[in-house]
Amino acid sequence: MKVASAEIPAKIESPGAVARQQLDFGDATDYGDIAAEHFELDAGTDIVALLEGLEDDLCQSPHWGYIVEGALTVTYSDGSEEVDEGGDMFYWPPGHTVRADEDSEFVLFSPQHEHEPVLDHIRDKMAESA
Repeated sequence: MKVASAEIPAKIESPGAVARQQLDFGDATDYGDIAAEHFELDAGTDIVALLEGLEDDLCQSPHWGYIVEGALTVTYSDGSEEVDEGGDMFYWPPGHTVRADEDSEFVLFSPQHEHEPVLDHIRDKMAESA
């Protein structure tokens, strides 16, 4: 699920201030502590090979986030794809991979007990190929 920031309904509007709120933007029930993560990926970076060996060879952690700039293609376990671009807020459910279509900068909020092992796995795969 993604939504452009400008499309989020305004909850509060006054001169010099707008507060937008998108309700029901993913369920964080029972996820515990959340990690804040900042990523920068060069155009063409595809993490699919780095996820090999994980369940279904996909990231199984959900993420909530914001694309600061660039464009990412997210591929889900059912084969569907979504392009998230600068200014989009998103929710990626478990079972996905990511490719940078442009130089990209984005922020994730992820359950740390689920995403930390994925990041460790990616780091180990990178070390194996170095």
